[in-house]
Amino acid sequence: MSILEQTTFIKSIHPFENLTKVQREEFAENLDIVYLKKDEVLQKQGSEPENLYFIIKGLVQEKVDEEVMSIYSTNEFFDPISLIENYSKHTFVTAQETICYTLPRAIFIKTLHENSALESFFFQSISQKLNANINNQKNKELSNLMVAKVKEANVHRAVIVPYNTSIFDAVTTIKKEKVPTLLLKDENGEMYIVTDSDFREKVILNRMDFDDIVGKISNKGLVYVNENDFLFNAQLIMAKHGLKRVVVKNDQNEICGIIDQISLSSFFATHTFSVSNTISKAETIEELKEASQSFTKIIKSLNAKGVKVDFISKLINQLNRKVMNKLFKLTAPEELLGKACLVVMGSEGRAEQILKTDQDNALIIADDCTLSDEEILKYTHEYTEHLVDFGFPRCEGNIMVSNPYWCRRQKDFKDLIYEWVTKPSGDNFMNLAIFYDAMSVTEDRKILTELKEYLFKIGSTSKTFYMHFAKIIMDFDVPLGFFDGFVFDSTDKEHDNEIDIKRGGIFIIVQSIRTLSLEHKLMRVNTIRRIKELKELGELDEEFASELIESFKFLLTIKLKSNLEKMDSGQTIDNYINPDNLNTMEKDLLKDSFKIVNKLKKKLEHHYKLNYV
Repeated sequence: MSILEQTTFIKSIHPFENLTKVQREEFAENLDIVYLKKDEVLQKQGSEPENLYFIIKGLVQEKVDEEVMSIYSTNEFFDPISLIENYSKHTFVTAQETICYTLPRAIFIKTLHENSALESFFFQSISQKLNANINNQKNKELSNLMVAKVKEANVHRAVIVPYNTSIFDAVTTIKKEKVPTLLLKDENGEMYIVTDSDFREKVILNRMDFDDIVGKISNKGLVYVNENDFLFNAQLIMAKHGLKRVVVKNDQNEICGIIDQISLSSFFATHTFSVSNTISKAETIEELKEASQSFTKIIKSLNAKGVKVDFISKLINQLNRKVMNKLFKLTAPEELLGKACLVVMGSEGRAEQILKTDQDNALIIADDCTLSDEEILKYTHEYTEHLVDFGFPRCEGNIMVSNPYWCRRQKDFKDLIYEWVTKPSGDNFMNLAIFYDAMSVTEDRKILTELKEYLFKIGSTSKTFYMHFAKIIMDFDVPLGFFDGFVFDSTDKEHDNEIDIKRGGIFIIVQSIRTLSLEHKLMRVNTIRRIKELKELGELDEEFASELIESFKFLLTIKLKSNLEKMDSGQTIDNYINPDNLNTMEKDLLKDSFKIVNKLKKKLEHHYKLNYV
């Protein structure tokens, strides 16, 4: 390869884009290329490494004895830590024919001392690395917006009426069809367009007769775009012609919609506001359903822009709660309105569920509600079915309002809470954990607040209670081996070489922080907010709290990324990830995150003496 190709290659690999022009050229001038057969050893355990390797093509395994710790592939590099320490902890061997660039250790170390950005990257704390990765992904993924298609935006339906339709009938059609624009077709098949502003500026200001022909106020010379054209090109066309909207055609040259500047702006801003507004104005279940089905598009758009996962989850949680609240108002018997509190629980209650996975909800009914239990359960069954139709799957554990166990009056919930606390068991601890994470969907939060205050009032002050509540984390192993390699479940043949990121990381953090929060009687439900509050109380020191937050965010980010990829390829969304699908940096950060999870687990073991339970 030429020097130019080599400098371009180096610049494309994070964090080496931070090299100066001179440093990149020095790298390129000192690169050698090596061709390796399968099973060739590049670097032995215990040796003094000589080179930093950049893989052009092929596969390299990092091993301890015969155990594979990591795999490196095209456009990845290894092993900077060995070069810094001048000692190779592991052996690196080719898994197939491989081509690599090699950079002498002396050049790498020299550049490391000269370039503060590069030096800080390799010597950052875990929380700093995780933060830096999010910022880097944001810059990379912004380019995804440039390839978004017109059909991915909010394209309005095209409603076509005859050119000689009366102004009154045209306005009536706009209102009935709930569209901002009408297309007109004359006897010769020529198309025209009329908008709401045309009615305001031409009809009202000119005092036109409402029985006059609407074609008189229309505009011809329509501009078209294909639904598979890039959205960015549609924006350029509008800017070029000074238009506020263009007509969309499909590949069969048929008109299939209209896209306007508001739709474009909404897409590039994730159109969250317009969706939220649609939910508020929805008058029917179908309108509400249509609004809720745009959430995945918002998630993908926010993720593509590099928006942090905790912000995405909070935003989607707010929209979900808004949909559920509106559905409740549209469908609930009048006697229930103002006499019941609909709550979401589990990850939805904590505002940590992003894609729709399952329903975790309950209905707490005021003691003085006059509606019979039979009528209430008939309604809650219908409510659950509506949510299923909206795309919220049923909860496999039946934790839904349609289950009488989770649909009862306030006094009966008090009895439940008393039982959960005073009669500890696996199921009671699980139910207590689920309920502790509850968040109100409807406006009347007083009922839920009173129940949580009752929980804190009768809650045990004995460490033994919290020992048993926290104990479940001991049943979950962090999938990281002694030598920092990923550990896979050899008995799970269906998910060979995959890691359950929820069991191995996310759940351990959630349950550990939940236990400490319950002991301190915190009202907070979101895990990150709980961590911050525990830090303020002195339960967690500042550095560890920061590491926990960044690790938790990273685990959620990797899970979301994997789920979106599976969704796009038609696979089942689950909690499994394949480390081979991650780049080198992501693998390292995943290992770092698991180390923090292990550290938290050890803290809980010591704090609650879990080894003695």
